Amino acid sequence: MPYSYVYISSMTREEFTQLASKEQAALRRFLMAACGGNREVADDVAQEALLKAYVAKDRFQSEAGFSAWLRRIAFNCLGDYQRKERLRGSTYDLDKARGVAGEGQSDQAFEYQELYHAIEGLTLSERTAILLFYMEDRPVREVSQIMNVAEGTVKGYLSRGRDHLRAMLKE
Repeated sequence: MPYSYVYISSMTREEFTQLASKEQAALRRFLMAACGGNREVADDVAQEALLKAYVAKDRFQSEAGFSAWLRRIAFNCLGDYQRKERLRGSTYDLDKARGVAGEGQSDQAFEYQELYHAIEGLTLSERTAILLFYMEDRPVREVSQIMNVAEGTVKGYLSRGRDHLRAMLKE
C-alpha cells in the first residue's frame, strides 16, 4: 500500500505536543532497548530527539508519518551520542544494563535479559533494524525510510542481526 506524501507546513505547538505525547512511551521503549537498558542514556537521547523534532516541526515532511519521522531523528541522535562517547573512550556499562528492572520492578522484567544483552552487542544499524522490525512491527519500507537506507540494506541488517543474535544467544 503506497504511502501518501504528507507535508505539514506550519505545525502548531499544540499539534506537535499532541503527536509527541502519543509517541513518547513507544520512543522511550525503543531507545531503552537500543541503549541496552541504560535508562539515563535513553532519556537523554529521547529528550534530544524531541527537542530537535520540535525545532524542525515546521519542516516536517514524511511519507510514513510523524512516528517514523521521530524515530529517524532518534536514530540519528543515538548515532551522534555513540560517536561522542567513542571519542571520549566511554562505553555502555553492560553489567548495569543486565541489572535494569522494568517499570514493574518484578521478576518478569528479567525475562528477556539475555536477549537485550545480545541486542546491545549488535551494530547500531543491525540493532535499529531489529528493534523497529520485530519489536515495533514496522514494515521494511518504513524501517528503510527511518534509517535512510535502501530496503535491501535493511533486509541485510535484519539477516546479519538475526545471525549475530543466534550466535550470541548460543554462547
